[in-house]
Amino acid sequence: MKIKVYGYARVSTVEQNEDRQIAALREIGVAETNIYLDKVSGKDFDRPMYRRLTETLRPGDLVYVKSIDRLGRNYREINDQWRILTKEKQVDIVIMDMPVLDTRIGKDLLGTFIADLVLQVLSFVAENERVNIRQRQREGIAMARKRGVHLGRPLKKLPAKFSQIYDKWWTRQISSREAARLCRMPLSTFYRKAKERTLTFDTQLS
Repeated sequence: MKIKVYGYARVSTVEQNEDRQIAALREIGVAETNIYLDKVSGKDFDRPMYRRLTETLRPGDLVYVKSIDRLGRNYREINDQWRILTKEKQVDIVIMDMPVLDTRIGKDLLGTFIADLVLQVLSFVAENERVNIRQRQREGIAMARKRGVHLGRPLKKLPAKFSQIYDKWWTRQISSREAARLCRMPLSTFYRKAKERTLTFDTQLS
């Protein structure tokens, strides 16, 4: 049976660019149809294209990955998947950025020991970096909130006549549905904005 060559690439979000990984896989000779790309976090292996790849693999096949953090960022799961691919699936893996992580070479006891040791170190570093990134994000968010910076989607401006519409609604001249229609917003949004305005007035009067 002819050995098939595959490539696996991953980016954390749809906004990130996978071109560098894809170009490297093409350059090494992986056919376009054999490149599997996931646009999801590397925290675990619950990824649609990765699952499809593992279902496709047969003993003797070869898988290229640009770097160990593209495979994943969870220390335990990287090692588990490495064992599944190399022992259970009986395929070879090449981490392109780290030549020592090439299961085609050094299949003797010493070579396997060195590769396993390097894998454990690199997978630990990958997870540690993920933890550090999350910590920096939490710290950055906390500092931004202290400065009063709004996070998330940009706040939508209220309609120019919101105050007049609110006053008519508050004095029961118009219904809630009519007020929401005039403001061109969902009823639930109008209720929320009206509540915020009411609380503001209460605070100013207290």
